[in-house]
Amino acid sequence: MGIMGFLRNKAGVIIVFAIGLAIVAFLLSDVVRSGKGFIADAQSEVGTAAGVPIDYKSFNERVDQNSQQFKAQMGNLNAQMLSYVVENTWNQMTSKIILDKQTEKIGLTVGETELYDLMFVNPSPQMAQIFTDPKTGQFNKNMAIASRKSADTDEKLKEQWVALENSIFDQAKSAKFQALVKNGVYANTLDAKDDFINRNKLANFQYITLDYATLKDADIKLTDADYEAYYDENKFRFQNTTETRSFDFVSFDAAPSKSDTAETKAKITKIADGFKASNNDSLFVAINAETKTPITFVKKGTLEPALDTIMFKASKGYVYGPYLANNVFKVAKLLDFKTGPDSVKARHILINPAATGGDDKAMAKADSIKKVIAQGGDFAKLAAQYSVDGSKDKGGDLGTFGRGAMVPVFEDAAFGNAPGSLVIVKSQFGVHIIEVQKQIGLSKVVKVAIIDKALVPSAKTEQLAYQKAQSFLSIASDTSAFNKETKKLGITKMQATDIGPLQASVPGLEDARSLVRWAFKSKIAELSNEIFDIGDKYVIAYLTSIKPKGTLSLNDVKKQIEPAVKNRVKAVALKAKIEAATAGASNINQIAAKLKVSVVPVSNIVFANPVLPGLAQENKVVGAVFGSQINKISKAIDGERGVYLFNLTGFSTAPLPLIFTTNKDALSKNLSTSAEGNAFKALQKSANITDNRSKFY
Repeated sequence: MGIMGFLRNKAGVIIVFAIGLAIVAFLLSDVVRSGKGFIADAQSEVGTAAGVPIDYKSFNERVDQNSQQFKAQMGNLNAQMLSYVVENTWNQMTSKIILDKQTEKIGLTVGETELYDLMFVNPSPQMAQIFTDPKTGQFNKNMAIASRKSADTDEKLKEQWVALENSIFDQAKSAKFQALVKNGVYANTLDAKDDFINRNKLANFQYITLDYATLKDADIKLTDADYEAYYDENKFRFQNTTETRSFDFVSFDAAPSKSDTAETKAKITKIADGFKASNNDSLFVAINAETKTPITFVKKGTLEPALDTIMFKASKGYVYGPYLANNVFKVAKLLDFKTGPDSVKARHILINPAATGGDDKAMAKADSIKKVIAQGGDFAKLAAQYSVDGSKDKGGDLGTFGRGAMVPVFEDAAFGNAPGSLVIVKSQFGVHIIEVQKQIGLSKVVKVAIIDKALVPSAKTEQLAYQKAQSFLSIASDTSAFNKETKKLGITKMQATDIGPLQASVPGLEDARSLVRWAFKSKIAELSNEIFDIGDKYVIAYLTSIKPKGTLSLNDVKKQIEPAVKNRVKAVALKAKIEAATAGASNINQIAAKLKVSVVPVSNIVFANPVLPGLAQENKVVGAVFGSQINKISKAIDGERGVYLFNLTGFSTAPLPLIFTTNKDALSKNLSTSAEGNAFKALQKSANITDNRSKFY
């Protein structure tokens, strides 16, 4: 049969097959082009909570928002701070998902009337903070409603109101859920009675103890059965909340060498000579300092300790240094000193040059406003009308602030002019009309200029350290060779144990995220095929263990439980010793004499605080005491510190109250408080949370 006949007979099949291939190709190409599809979705998920995916884009936007807020309070973020922000954001988003799921399930919500009430009638803390009238100190309902109406025609304001309403809605719903949980827990009279007795029933007894330390560890031989028995009984203790990994590593130090230090010191010494002779200190600092910091008057206690002591006693023009502080060489010069106020109360009006047609027009506008104020104009009303600063709703009031709170040019004007002065200055924020209202305190202040030069390794020093690391990596082809070469070179091998997937640092290394990310992509005994550049160190590592999330295996905890297992084996021997001494003895003193130990009397021990004075918390021992008969010698009990034998001499109990109302209320309050946290922990546990953040951060 010819090819044409074959094509005619099989045309239907071929067409269907071709169409199928075309559809698959189309779908695949669409996935590739758009980056969507189930594979891409999975790769872009930071995690899931209660079956709800948390995509990277949304999560990262929230991280950015929280980072900006954190920066506003703390300054720049380091690795540890960023890790905290990521963790906090994760908790916020997963908690909201879990709460939304639960409240939807039980039909709990916040109605429109309730929301309106929280916004305009009985305002939530957020509404009260935003719309409180600074003059009256009261919530201004009309101001809030007017702002809400303006949002209908202002897109930016609308976004802010949507965010505010959602936040108030979520907080109200959360408060309802918390109240529901709290109100579902209470204490009855029997609970209150038991609690009263546990806190007020006092036990008096005598005890003897044989400490575990009396038996040498070297004499104790542990078997697999010993480990297994302890592990099986205490398995509930060995829960890993998240997967952890351990690795060994070596580091090659690229810290500045002696020659680097000498070279840097020579440079800063030369600069110091020029600084002494300088007639334009501000320009000299601007040219030579690595860290550009404003030069302003500061009060005592603001400078670093070495300078603080010297500069407040020095004469004008005195130069101190070079000196080394935190790996930075510095030279400081006293430019000026005077007596000035400690703090200032002021208000201002901020004019935006961009909105007025440039700096000249902004300055002219500020000058006009200043003249109106000088002629009796209402500063607060003018601030509300013209200022672009957030303080305009408070009449421009900035409150009372100390030195260092404002930008230098603003601070100089506020602290350098007498109360009642009106001053115009320009800063990076715009043109300010400042009214100095009040100055408080009086003390000596100094103006110190500092030139710094960081002590950093030279290229030669870094290259030598890197070459050493590279040479080590070429020889250490596996874990055996790694350990052998470490020993040969006399390098200290460090251990990073039970490191979490989002940990920012490990012992000995500050910012080790790249190393931790590697560890969570590697297999046991896998050697890093790269050299990690961390701080001033070059690091090479290999993975030693992986502990999965959930119940840890006996092998995972064997080393950890070894001391407890030894004590358990010792307890068997010590119990036998006590039981032998008990034979034929009629009281605890006779038993103590046989064992050559002292009888220790204790008084007023309460069940709620099971501590033996001067010894340790012994739950099993004190629990047994409260379940014993008076004047009956107990059996040997293995405690935390050793094996105990006791004789209960008596109880004393405070009279029971006639009515337990106060006790019930206190107990109910405690139960409600703990129930709220425990309920949410239970919801988190059942939410099947998956966490993929380590792939992204």
